[in-house]
Amino acid sequence: MTVLTLDTPLTKVVGDRTAKAMADELELQTVRDLVRHYPSRYARRGEMTKLTDLQVGDRVTVLGQVRKVDTRPMKNRRGSITEITVGDGDSSMRLVFFNHKHARLAVGAWGLFAGTVSSWHGQLQFNHPDCQLLDESTDAQEWATAMLPIYPASKSVSSWVLQKSLKLVLDSPAAADQLMAEDPVPAPVRARHGLMSLATAIWLKHHPETPEDVERADHRLKWDEALVLQVTLAARRRAAALEPGIARPRRAGGLADSVDALLPFELTDGQREVGDALEAEIGREQPMHRLLQGEVGSGKTVVALRAMAQVVDAGGQAALLAPTEVLAAQHARGIAGLLGPLGRSGELDGDPDGTRVTLLTGSLRTAARRAALAEVADGRAGIVVGTHALLSEGVEFADLGLVVVDEQHRFGVEQRDRLRAKGQRPPHVLVMTATPIPRTVAMTVYGDLETLTLRQLPAGRGGVSSSVVPVREKPAWLDRAWQRVREEVAEGRQAYVVCPRIGDDEKADERPEDADGAPEGGADGGSERRPPLAVLDVAEQLRGGPLAGLRVEVLHGRLTPEEKDARMRAFAQREVDVLVATTVIEVGVDVPNATVMVVMDADRFGVSQLHQLRGRVARGRHPGLCLLVSEAPVSSSTGVRLAQVAATTDGFELARLDLETRREGDVLGAAQSGRRSGVKLLSLLHDEELIAAARSEAADLLESDLGLAEHPELAAAVAALNAGDRADWLERA
Repeated sequence: MTVLTLDTPLTKVVGDRTAKAMADELELQTVRDLVRHYPSRYARRGEMTKLTDLQVGDRVTVLGQVRKVDTRPMKNRRGSITEITVGDGDSSMRLVFFNHKHARLAVGAWGLFAGTVSSWHGQLQFNHPDCQLLDESTDAQEWATAMLPIYPASKSVSSWVLQKSLKLVLDSPAAADQLMAEDPVPAPVRARHGLMSLATAIWLKHHPETPEDVERADHRLKWDEALVLQVTLAARRRAAALEPGIARPRRAGGLADSVDALLPFELTDGQREVGDALEAEIGREQPMHRLLQGEVGSGKTVVALRAMAQVVDAGGQAALLAPTEVLAAQHARGIAGLLGPLGRSGELDGDPDGTRVTLLTGSLRTAARRAALAEVADGRAGIVVGTHALLSEGVEFADLGLVVVDEQHRFGVEQRDRLRAKGQRPPHVLVMTATPIPRTVAMTVYGDLETLTLRQLPAGRGGVSSSVVPVREKPAWLDRAWQRVREEVAEGRQAYVVCPRIGDDEKADERPEDADGAPEGGADGGSERRPPLAVLDVAEQLRGGPLAGLRVEVLHGRLTPEEKDARMRAFAQREVDVLVATTVIEVGVDVPNATVMVVMDADRFGVSQLHQLRGRVARGRHPGLCLLVSEAPVSSSTGVRLAQVAATTDGFELARLDLETRREGDVLGAAQSGRRSGVKLLSLLHDEELIAAARSEAADLLESDLGLAEHPELAAAVAALNAGDRADWLERA
């Protein structure tokens, strides 16, 4: 008999066929993977998930009792059909079998039933579900109160197959001994926080007798996840702190002072406070690694420009990395427009004491690209603005002193590091985001960066109000929405209309461009749903209908960069009344005269994305209006979510709401990468104290004399997380 250890392949436990299904469908390959495959919930005879909570399309496992069995010949073809009604005490559903009687499923029998929920004549049913009858020979009282683990399963691997496999593994003394030996949480940490051993936690997680057992096991297993993550991030911070950089102190009378003098407005107290902190850190040799999070419209770009000017004064170059060509071009125009002659050094009308602002994007024609690359390489371009093109081979800087990453959630750590690597010495790094980040996310996802926050909005902003337009329940409200757009245009102002997709040849089921945690399925999670509204279709309908006579233009990702730039310029210069666009306008687009935004199919967008979109209006002195159009019922969870978005403009409150409506894997990047993040139990919403404690312990462990050398089990867990694609969620955070 094979001696099972944590590294034993599952082929030695369950056989080749089942092991292949576990690997392909559940990413379980070794005994270690299996014991860390935790139950998603626990069922009890008296405490069961209500069958009425199920939705068509769900693949689930339910616990129920057989109430009725009916076998009869089929009407239109040979053979029989067996319908078995099972109930959970409050409701019932059908199990349907064709030419298979399932004699063991007698009235009164209790069992676990797994399948994909469908519906026939309004009643939920499973077609040919997997079944596992419960053992009636056990003690009745024990069976009635036992907690039955229900595991995340797949089409080929049911919950009870996993349960039986785990029994084989956990009954193995060798595997249990190895769990004891490779506990990643050091004994002193366990003692300080009253944590049980890993082996005990694993056993209780799979064999709990009470809910308290599950709670205690979860607490311990969350520590595994939190500590390994925080050690990984602390190691990044520590490595960055040891890198030798170049001090770029502020120089009196230089470009930085000129920028302050040229600003057409007074800096807010928040901008000055953040600016002072950046100025001090850039003036030190140790490279700065800062995350600047700020409300939409709080003036992060101005703060970044002042920092860039300081670096230019010290003889270095600053690179601003933007996620889209629209935003990169806008940043370049805005900075060049503000600097005037100071941004055109070397040209006939340029100021020799200034610098050059150079734009580098993938769409530049050969001659323009060659000229831009030369300006960057020889140092004439002190401020370089670009897209992913900045990361390309062949882009060389004379002396890169500061990297500014705009809208960090569009980039990964790897991309940030690729740009940093273009400096002769490690440059200072400023990462910016207008998506406010809860403290737990900042500690976990952005844990290698120190955080600055900019909340205060510039004076003179008109402010924005939001309303939900529930078109199914109140269709007349949509007519009123278009009237409001016409009224604003009549007053000399402009509007955005945002749609989830472009149209034409695009797939009808395509998600919104860069959809950020938007719920899937129907307006409230159902399975039937019309295709998302498209820019090209909506623009045509508006031109010939409610907005006839207005200047309506479209903007989307399939346009050439020249077309996108031309249309944004036309909108900024008030040559367009209404811009119908995808989320290409989500970040950074700044047209102060735009005061209205109508978001079509608003339920198809995530909370933070709606907040970002709304930030495109009311950027001037006029008040703004954002209308969230949706077919979702007002009383549905989606309708409630939209109402919550409309009720507040506090991005930090919305960030918490966003976290509540999204899975941990989405936040950490696992869903985007399609791989496992290593986080299964840890909740960024509910485990703030635990994460903070793990962060503190991680710092202490690394600062000890021997560091992780004293804790080989923890070092191995960190290495496993950072090996190959298991660290991808960090790269995409």
